[in-house]
Amino acid sequence: MSSPASASRHRSCLAVPGSNQRALAKSKGLVADELVIDLEDAVPPSHKLEARERVVAAISEGGFAAASISVRINAVGSPWQADDLIALAKVPGLDCVVVPKVESATDLSAVDALLGDSSITTQALIETARGLAGLAEIGACSRRLTAMIIGYADLGASLGRSAIDTAPALWLACQEAVLINARANRLRAIDGPWLGTDTGPAFEASATHAAALGFDGKWAIHPSQIDRLNQIFTPAAAEIERAGAILAALAEAARAGRGAAALDGEMIDEATAVSARRILARAGVGEPAGP
Repeated sequence: MSSPASASRHRSCLAVPGSNQRALAKSKGLVADELVIDLEDAVPPSHKLEARERVVAAISEGGFAAASISVRINAVGSPWQADDLIALAKVPGLDCVVVPKVESATDLSAVDALLGDSSITTQALIETARGLAGLAEIGACSRRLTAMIIGYADLGASLGRSAIDTAPALWLACQEAVLINARANRLRAIDGPWLGTDTGPAFEASATHAAALGFDGKWAIHPSQIDRLNQIFTPAAAEIERAGAILAALAEAARAGRGAAALDGEMIDEATAVSARRILARAGVGEPAGP
């Protein structure tokens, strides 16, 4: 069984091309919950080595405003993945590597081995039909794993559909599968990016739909999307207040030796508390003291 996901928030996960020096420098001042510096799709083969060196230097230098720094490495079986991991395992300030096109437990086992005894965690990008079919195996295979992410562009190609069509019904089965398997293994569930650079109605609908389903956050491909994602994936004040009241009531019940409590005429128990804790985690609010 995988370990519990980090309590840190991942409402906005901004993808930044590792080959673009200007974008990389600008990203240091961006207050996303997570920066995902890309060594895979955003970097042409002829620039892979140069991009890796640039990314290692930038992370080692530090100075990022984002709460978490991740790197999307090259795919399993590529000529670059092993060297990516060997270089990144030694980098101070790197929190996580995002593994693209994960299709089996073996894919993550190879990553684990190359990361050695480093404290770097992993996230699995689900981007193929085989990845979807292997979700149960993938989710339970590694203690480093903290999240599953949907990669719509490659997944659309694998399934034979357009990733540009963001109609909720078209992707609901994929979203539910990733969400269910993430939750079953105590992982974060992150929605992939809306494949546009603005924050218009289509972006708004995509992000709001993912938040309503229960996803913890969503990838962004432009800095202008960060603030809105943070707003959409942060619970409303009334939800936060209610979650705090639930946990406080259950803490009081525990002090009295009861496993359940009544709040505003509703019976609440540990099942209710799970949802309440998730709401407070998304809000960045600590849980009330226990007994």
